[in-house]
Amino acid sequence: MTNSPEPDDRTPTRRSRRALLGIATAGAAVGAIGTATGAVLPAYLAGPATRPEPAAAPSGRFAGKAVLITGATSGIGRATAHAFAAEGARVSFCGRRTELGKQVESELRTTGAEASYFPADVRVPEQLRHFVDETARRFGGLDIAFNNAGITRTAPLHEMRPEDFDDVHRTNERGVFLSIKYEAPHLLARGGGVIICTSSGSTRPGGTAYTASKRAIEGIVQAAALDYGTQGIRVNAILPGTTDTAFVRPAGIPDAVWPAFRDAWGPLNVSALERMATPEEIARAVLAMAYDDFGYMTGSSVEVAGGPARSGKMRMPPGIG
Repeated sequence: MTNSPEPDDRTPTRRSRRALLGIATAGAAVGAIGTATGAVLPAYLAGPATRPEPAAAPSGRFAGKAVLITGATSGIGRATAHAFAAEGARVSFCGRRTELGKQVESELRTTGAEASYFPADVRVPEQLRHFVDETARRFGGLDIAFNNAGITRTAPLHEMRPEDFDDVHRTNERGVFLSIKYEAPHLLARGGGVIICTSSGSTRPGGTAYTASKRAIEGIVQAAALDYGTQGIRVNAILPGTTDTAFVRPAGIPDAVWPAFRDAWGPLNVSALERMATPEEIARAVLAMAYDDFGYMTGSSVEVAGGPARSGKMRMPPGIG
């Protein structure tokens, strides 16, 4: 879980039944004891050591800009769609989960934003190309692309099924390749623009397929930056740390228990800020990278992880897992 982002459309990490039961039971016990006795919880369960900075008031800095996002039906992608829309952008996004996609589209339109959802799978070239081309047609061009969709499959290397390894790479690595392939002509026609891709600084047990695919994305970003730099297109990667979204939450932890688990996990695994990121914090970082203030940055990998990565396995709160 450490320094691992949560793009959209991801498959939950496999965990043992014993670990799931242990986490849920211990967390429930902590909550029950605190409620029944009125006792003061231990410091590591009292809350995160730091708090997110409040968002600045919208300034309209992306007014009229055409923004495309892959994987925005939940998590970081959804938060970024809302953030761009709040700043005046016209937002088009895709994802495989149609019901969630329509829900996010409705949320955005309720705020007055111009927004469109496309049910597209980045593994399918025809669907992805239709999404990109139709976005540019509706908006009269394309200014910014956030290639965020991704999945994971987790197992020790010798137990990883080849088809699972391939699916991760088809979604994460090849999906970014295809996205840029179809986005670049529209950005070139526009005279320039910005592409941001979600990578990761994560290296953890069982993460062979995921880690390899994310390192490959950084290679694609660097090569694409060279391909298009003189033509006005900046290409960068963002490496989010562990973010408080549905993906990083182990199956079986009820809503009432999750806050205590999340807050206890942060000081043990996030080296400086000692808490998970919020999706909105990562979204604000994406917007900052997309803005003209970073006009001289391209081919870069920007880690937004709450502190330098800690080596070794993820650590669990005492008595949990």
